[in-house]
Amino acid sequence: MTRTQDDFEPAHATSSTAHVLAELQLYGHRPFEDELDPRPLPDASQIEGAVADIFDALSATLTDTRLEPDLEPLLWSTVNVFHRMVGQVERDLDRNEAAQKRSQQEQDGSEIRSVELERLIAEGLTLLERRRAYEIFRDLACDQFERLTMSPWRPRSGSLVSRSTLTASMIDSRDFLNARRKVETELLVPPGPKVAVTGGLDYEDHHLIWSRLDKVREKHPDMVLLHGGSPKGAEFIASRWADHREVA
Repeated sequence: MTRTQDDFEPAHATSSTAHVLAELQLYGHRPFEDELDPRPLPDASQIEGAVADIFDALSATLTDTRLEPDLEPLLWSTVNVFHRMVGQVERDLDRNEAAQKRSQQEQDGSEIRSVELERLIAEGLTLLERRRAYEIFRDLACDQFERLTMSPWRPRSGSLVSRSTLTASMIDSRDFLNARRKVETELLVPPGPKVAVTGGLDYEDHHLIWSRLDKVREKHPDMVLLHGGSPKGAEFIASRWADHREVA
């Protein structure tokens, strides 16, 4: 008696392979549900070329047309898109950090809890890389904005663990959270002598401010300039000095 494949495998409406392909067509790749996202991030040279193309295309299209008065606000909004994406990834990082903290508290030494925490750590590291990529987008867009408008871009808004459950995943998670805190602190308070500049909005003697700051910088090459971010006046002049001298 000859046996057929159907004797061993019942008929299906669709095969397993067809189901997987349908899922990919409908939803694409969904990272962190089953496995990490293996796709690479764009490298800096790709980002630089893409950003330059975006700004050059807008400038070439609107210049010498009736839409030219709208060019600067459109370029500002383009930078702001990347700035907002940095903020969005930051919020995802905050949620990931909270999830890691919850997972730390729920650790009981089991493999299931450990694997869950490892997934959260991997997701957090990917979010850090995504944030850095969008920061590169934004910083390069700021450079293009200043190149085309001759003015800088400015945003309008700006636990107790038991040692018995301290697995390797928990140690990695705590290292990750501590590393993130260190990075955030260094960004907000860079190392080096702090030099504060303040003054009136009507102050316009940029020669004096630049010469004094140059003298301070000769004495303290690793100085950090502190100012109030005023849109004009002494603080604005000092901020432009910092931009040109590449001072934090």
